[in-house]
Amino acid sequence: MGFNPLYAASEPKRSEIQGLAGPTLLEFGTPWCGHCRAVQPLLAAVLAEHESVRHLKIEDGKGRRLGRGFRVTLWPTLVLLSDGQEVARLVRPGDAAVIRRALAQLEPI
Repeated sequence: MGFNPLYAASEPKRSEIQGLAGPTLLEFGTPWCGHCRAVQPLLAAVLAEHESVRHLKIEDGKGRRLGRGFRVTLWPTLVLLSDGQEVARLVRPGDAAVIRRALAQLEPI
């Protein structure tokens, strides 16, 4: 698993997301968003330390239901899931330490 540089060609259904086992990071954004592009190196670095985390990039925007279902209003929004349940959320994270702390919540105790 680890960092995924590409947005999904089609968004998964909410039921598919809820059925995912293990740790997952959903990244909502767009390829043209400056904030989304700025966070990519941070995500790549932090996810390299968390190889067990599944990274799904979901292109968001008009007509996209999954983002609305997760109440996404700003990009990028990172939703961290454990076995399909939301554990943490970050909106426009500005540094790797913030992402690292959020991902630590997905680690088994």
